[in-house]
Order: sequence, then C-alpha cells, then structure tokens
Amino acid sequence: MLATKIGILGGTFNPIHNGHLIMAEEIREIFKLDKILFIPSGNPPHKSSKEVIDKEHRFNMVSEAIEGNDFFDKSRIEVEREGYTYTIDTLKKLRTSQKEDVLLYYIVGADVLYDLSNWKDYELVFKECEFIAALRPGSEIGDFKEYIEYLKTKYQAKIKKADITLIDISSTKIRKRVKEGRSIKYLVPESVENYIKKNKLYLE
Repeated sequence: MLATKIGILGGTFNPIHNGHLIMAEEIREIFKLDKILFIPSGNPPHKSSKEVIDKEHRFNMVSEAIEGNDFFDKSRIEVEREGYTYTIDTLKKLRTSQKEDVLLYYIVGADVLYDLSNWKDYELVFKECEFIAALRPGSEIGDFKEYIEYLKTKYQAKIKKADITLIDISSTKIRKRVKEGRSIKYLVPESVENYIKKNKLYLE
C-alpha cells in the first residue's frame, strides 16, 4: 500500500489570504499530494503577541477559507499546545497520530527557507519531513536555488523547488488595509472578509 502524501502548510495565518490558497492548490497538484493540512500556529516564538491576533480567530478564518475544497484540511495541533509552538514537536505528533504510513512535505516560502537553520532542532526537522519551497515575489531565483543546494549538501535536507504562480499578497498588507478602512475584496476569500468585519479584527 502506498504511503499517504500530506502537504503541511503552517503559519500564523494572520489572516489567511488567497495567496496561501493558490500556492497550496498548485503545490498539491504539481506534487500529487493526497491532501494539504493547514496548521495555524498557536504561540509562535518568533512573533510578538501584539502583532498576532488570538489563535482561535486565526483558526476560524482558516476553517472558513478552506471550506469546499475536499483536498484541504485543518489541524488544531498547535492551537491547543501550551507555550511556544515548534515545528519539530508538531511533526513528531503528526507522525504518531496518523493511522496509515505517511510522507510529510512541509511547504515554505523563500523567506522561511532562509530561516530554517534557526529553527529549534532543525537537523531533526530535516529528517522528519521533506520540504517544498516556493519562490516569493521579490526573491532572487539564483540565490533561492543556491541556498537549496547549500541545505541539501550541508544537512542532507530533502527540498523540492516549486515553480508556481507568484501572487504578491501579504497578511501585513491586508492588516494595514483593514486598519485604514480600505477594501480587502479579492485578497481574501469572501467568508474571511466577512469574518474580519463581523469580529472587528485588525482595527487597532
């Protein structure tokens, strides 16, 4: 029996936007993944609590955004963990919680790729999963390829490069637009836009 191929898309999702969804769907199709698991972070160690809204709001927006895509699923694994959430702990728990044999593919953008060697127990992370790295708008393709080769050579990391549509949308820009009273239509799913309005998020 073939192993189930699960793509993992982690992040603060503050908020989740159409760029995340397009990237996930394209990567799922290119690499023939069985599903994409969205994992909103609980208390990310690299971000201040001031800039990240409550984890339940972020989880709810992910739930709204992926509704209707049978290949997309979400997990509360990091939302429910006490203290800081680290990728190595998530990967280990995911592996032990799966009933069937699984192959885990952690999806990252170029900005995260350059930061991997600063992650907690990053060498163990490289052993627990493969990475799928997508170039971000504004990133240099030459530097991107070179750094992938460096990680492969130095740490025996398994990294696949994803050639996908580059969508220049960021959560930072969306938060700024909400605060300024500007439209975020077509940047996020309509259900996420309605959730932000209903709960008066990002106004402070």
